[in-house]
Amino acid sequence: MADVRFQQVCKTYPGRRGGDPVSVLRSLDLHVRDGEFLVLVGPSGCGKSTLLRLLAGLERPSSGAILVGDRAVTDLRPAQRDVAMVFQSYALYPHLTVAGNIGFGLRRSRPRTPLQQLQDSLHPLSRRLPGGRGLASPREARIEQRIAEVAATLELDALLERLPKELSGGQKQRVALGRAIARQPAVFLMDEPLSNLDAKLRTGTRTQIVDLQRRLGTTTLYVTHDQVEAMTMGHRIAVLHAGELQQLGTPMELYQWPANLFVAQFIGSPPMNLLPVEVVGAGQLQLAGHRLPVEGPLGEALASRQGHQLTGGLRAEHLHLAPATNRNLRATVSHSEALGNEQLLTCQLEAGDHLVQLRVGPEERLQPGSSIHLEVDPGGWRLFGSDGLALPLPKAPHPEPVLPRL
Repeated sequence: MADVRFQQVCKTYPGRRGGDPVSVLRSLDLHVRDGEFLVLVGPSGCGKSTLLRLLAGLERPSSGAILVGDRAVTDLRPAQRDVAMVFQSYALYPHLTVAGNIGFGLRRSRPRTPLQQLQDSLHPLSRRLPGGRGLASPREARIEQRIAEVAATLELDALLERLPKELSGGQKQRVALGRAIARQPAVFLMDEPLSNLDAKLRTGTRTQIVDLQRRLGTTTLYVTHDQVEAMTMGHRIAVLHAGELQQLGTPMELYQWPANLFVAQFIGSPPMNLLPVEVVGAGQLQLAGHRLPVEGPLGEALASRQGHQLTGGLRAEHLHLAPATNRNLRATVSHSEALGNEQLLTCQLEAGDHLVQLRVGPEERLQPGSSIHLEVDPGGWRLFGSDGLALPLPKAPHPEPVLPRL
């Protein structure tokens, strides 16, 4: 096992047909702890997959350094980096069986003499000869034992002689995982490995990957676009945008205390509601003539900002249906999405004509055009300045996160 460090890593591709160069990563600093499961998220083109390819050695950085443990791997060939990658498209060899695919990296992990190559090649062909006349190969015996161990871990025992074309999507994904873990690398790299699976398979395989990583304790970098995967799988999440790291933290830190407006809108489903507000006093905001209280650490931070124009953020669970009072916000229901255990309402506020989303119980019967009143949770506000950054807090709302022992 090993930690991973990206130090001032930049990656720029030359422009096409005389165009300007394309900068994909800009002076990125990132530390992945030993044994950590780190999820990389961000919009398409933000540099997530490029980051994995740089670590795997499939691309070279334009500048900066990459370290695995105490070893600089920036200039090493992929085979020398002790990392294993699981691709989105599985990348299985169609002419090899499941056993052959799992053992592919093991058979090419060390140089062999011509005599050893001949011995290893004849071993599987001659082992079925009667009378124990097969040609023994200690190396092949160790590889076969390792393949059997990995197959048992991933429940592939009954599929070892099948070809990839005879497997389902979920089985192919497990074979691709098996090929990666068979080599026992220092780092796993996974580039959207579940995107080709249906919803049910994705849920089951997601659990398998998390359990597997917990048992092996291998440092893992996992790229995904799926919010559920990001929030449920990783110890920490790194949010990338335009080649720059926006925020790094635990899933709940990013959800509850986003560092800027981009993270607030990107993390969470639905995204955070954003409203223009004005500070009118300590613990007081004004939204289109309505005064709304702010409690908690942000309330203290407002004392010196009277008259400032800010962007206020509220998660869907921080707005509640309430009786008609002067303090509560009047709104009109625009749309309702039934999600089984809850409904997601989209409403238009009378104050400022802003659209907001909130969660209500499945028993509510609200049609489009219905008039409702909303109460704001005073402790649910998240506030952002004109530069898009979250207001600094007078004190940290949570202690420093500690990774679980693996």
